[in-house]
Amino acid sequence: MQKFIPFAKLSKKLQQAINKSRRKNWGNIDPVTKRPANSKAYNRKKARAWKDTFPTSELFYYLVKF
Repeated sequence: MQKFIPFAKLSKKLQQAINKSRRKNWGNIDPVTKRPANSKAYNRKKARAWKDTFPTSELFYYLVKF
């Protein structure tokens, strides 16, 4: 039978090994809280996408022909 040694008196390496074995594993679960984006908040990416799809060159050529 092994002699009992208090946890506080163990070496740091042994303490770390014991602590590591006591910790639980999340497995496939992601512990980060997920929530939907606020639909009322301003979205910069959405605003920029609208500017990028605006047909400036095609509209300009169409107006110049008249």
